[in-house]
Amino acid sequence: MKKYFSFFRLRFAMGLQYRAAALAGIVTQFAWGFMEIMVFHGFYRADASAFPMSFSATVSYVWLQQAFLALSAVWMLENEIFDSIVDGNIAYELCRPINIYNMWYSRNTANRLSRAVLRCFPVLLVAALVPAPYGMNGPASAGHFVLFLITLLLGLAVTVSFNMLIYMLTFFTISPQGLRIFFMSTMEFFSGAVIPLPFFPDKLRQVMELLPFASMQNVALRVYSGSMNGGEMRRAVFLQVFWLIVVTGAGKLLCRVAEKRITVQGG
Repeated sequence: MKKYFSFFRLRFAMGLQYRAAALAGIVTQFAWGFMEIMVFHGFYRADASAFPMSFSATVSYVWLQQAFLALSAVWMLENEIFDSIVDGNIAYELCRPINIYNMWYSRNTANRLSRAVLRCFPVLLVAALVPAPYGMNGPASAGHFVLFLITLLLGLAVTVSFNMLIYMLTFFTISPQGLRIFFMSTMEFFSGAVIPLPFFPDKLRQVMELLPFASMQNVALRVYSGSMNGGEMRRAVFLQVFWLIVVTGAGKLLCRVAEKRITVQGG
């Protein structure tokens, strides 16, 4: 366990060095956040009663989504890992006395956390200072805030587990591009990154909330704003833990199969 923590620590420290990229990301997230809020504001002005969330809750959802984008962005995959699988450099990893899955998992988690640390505080600060109704509100209660932090970390773990599943499936393909396009499109839509899940028709929403993608960012952002009741929050946390176990187990199983079947050509 100590060696994987070392991988995590090194990657985290490395990620904190990219301050210029973080600044560019912050500016982009401000622009995107304001644009989304203005679009929602236009719809709410037409008929606010037609929406399942209040405008203030939706605004908080958008700002939190932008602040913690690095934790839940499904497209944030490491090209270095894909390249090592495709060009055969994975052979060097196999020579090390480590578990590839655990090592890559710690690397991915560290990369996301380091980017989030650099970007989240400026976004949250400005979002809190923006005048109502376009600014971010505080959590519904202290309990909601604590549960928000828990579900945010669980969502991060589920997202990284899905990234790991994509990496493992790459061992069985010639090119990872098809997998990346399919999974990124699916995960982005069904996780609530494009449209918050409560905005979908009830029957479709009920199905989407059962899928693993809803456990990534949807739960934490809705818990913060108080748009979930007690029963819904308990079920959502249970599904997060359930899908984390299932997806991680599937990824580890694929990793073992891939390590037995892998063939490196050339040399």
